[in-house]
Amino acid sequence: MKKCFMFSFILLSVLLVSCTPAEKSCSVDTDCVQATCCHPTAAVLKEAGPDCAGQMCTMDCVPDTIDCGQGEIKCLEGSCEVVLNE
Repeated sequence: MKKCFMFSFILLSVLLVSCTPAEKSCSVDTDCVQATCCHPTAAVLKEAGPDCAGQMCTMDCVPDTIDCGQGEIKCLEGSCEVVLNE
């Protein structure tokens, strides 16, 4: 029974990681950045992130984005994600 559980756990872990697109795969929160320069609703791996140099964004606090502290970027189960505050 213990071997079956361990095998199932390993298989599930591999499936979860393999289902994560390469541009979202992460190990820690600092691997991730916002996917767009302005009003981000998604996160990606730092290397796949946008170059926001010279980009100007509005100062609006757009709902359902990480604007104005409405959320943060996290590495969750190996994937860069935006986590909105509830």
